[in-house]
Amino acid sequence: MHERTEADLIHGLDDRPAPLPALFAAVQHLLASFVGIITPPLVIGAVLGLGEHLPYLISMALMVSGVGTFIQARSPFGIGAGMICLQGTSFAFLGAVLSAGLLVKGRGGSPDDILAIIFGVCFFGAFVQIVLSRFIGQLRRVITPLVTGIVITLIGVSLIKVGITDLGGGFKADDFGAPRNLALGALVLLTIILLNRSQQPWLRLSAIVIGLGVGSLAALFSGKLVPQPLPDLPLVSLPVPFRFGFAFDWTAFVPVALIYVISTIETVGDLTANCMLSRQPIEGPSYLRRLRGGILGDGVSCLIAATFSAFPNTTFAQNNGVIQMTGVASRHVGLYIGALLFALGLFPLLGAVLQQIPKPVLGGATLIMFGNVAAAGIRILAQIELDRRSMLIIAASLGVGLGIAAQPELLHQMPTLVRNLFESAITCGGLTAILLDLLLPRDRSEAVIVAHSHQA
Repeated sequence: MHERTEADLIHGLDDRPAPLPALFAAVQHLLASFVGIITPPLVIGAVLGLGEHLPYLISMALMVSGVGTFIQARSPFGIGAGMICLQGTSFAFLGAVLSAGLLVKGRGGSPDDILAIIFGVCFFGAFVQIVLSRFIGQLRRVITPLVTGIVITLIGVSLIKVGITDLGGGFKADDFGAPRNLALGALVLLTIILLNRSQQPWLRLSAIVIGLGVGSLAALFSGKLVPQPLPDLPLVSLPVPFRFGFAFDWTAFVPVALIYVISTIETVGDLTANCMLSRQPIEGPSYLRRLRGGILGDGVSCLIAATFSAFPNTTFAQNNGVIQMTGVASRHVGLYIGALLFALGLFPLLGAVLQQIPKPVLGGATLIMFGNVAAAGIRILAQIELDRRSMLIIAASLGVGLGIAAQPELLHQMPTLVRNLFESAITCGGLTAILLDLLLPRDRSEAVIVAHSHQA
């Protein structure tokens, strides 16, 4: 008889917990992911000037996340991993979506034109992920942990600029860098860090929500947050297919398509971690079946998202931490999470309230969230053998990616198509990593290790 360990599951994958414990576990998942789901629409809306549409966009983000989570847990027709794979708005797409929006804005496009292009390219991009799900075995030979680690690090590092801009007061704010803004951002940041070190699981789970609450209160007392009258919104927000129209642009599509490939890589990592926590095999046919279903579920979720005006979805990594902490891996809890998210999305007034969170408060939270993405990439890199070849690939990829991010004017004399495709740190660094990993010969000893891992 083995001793019980902390990591033991209380409810396994196919267990059916009673409604009350299932609801309790679902609420904890919701707390861990809620801010992550609504932050990308808030950031995109602020940068692209989509204020009037924000309540609807936030409602749709929550609603589509609920539908996607339900599909992943229920796994109808083999779509979905059949696990708690909480679907949420992906931070990875922020850079590509913002550059697509700014492209249309630069041409004098209205908010509706901006959203029509964004959701058009995201709709077709979702098919990239759906097709990739059919070739997951072969894809894992090209998209190695080295490439994955580099790309996720680049995503985090390139997003940190968005977080720090918000912390200072927001893009082109009149009071950018004002001491009050910096103090509010620092307060939120410190609150989240301190709560994350707490021994109480509830406090750790709710750290970002509490941090935003403390920051908003401080902003209210300092005069930074002046509550605005809520707009005249319907009580219930009903999804409308392609509400803002449908348009397409190749220069906006290619970076988004590449992020769909990268999102697939992230999902493979998240699903593998989920399988380990749920006591499921991480090799063999059942594992590959889960990967195929999970990535197909992500793709279908993104297709639904683009249709109903939500930004692309992905499987959230932070919810693996909730499974580990609660010991509840039952996929039936995923059905509860899906229903709760959908219910939250029905009420657009929630989006209108959240839209009033001051930028420095939001920046304090997103700074640590985006930093967390970069840290996840570094963690992946730390788990592989960093020989001379790996270090060279990391150096070149980070150099190219971060170099482009630091000096966006570098490509201003290139043709528009090249400029639009390669001004993203993630696109440039990611392609550099993939090409070098494919082209640079491995040392003989390393080649043997890789060949052995593929046989396994």
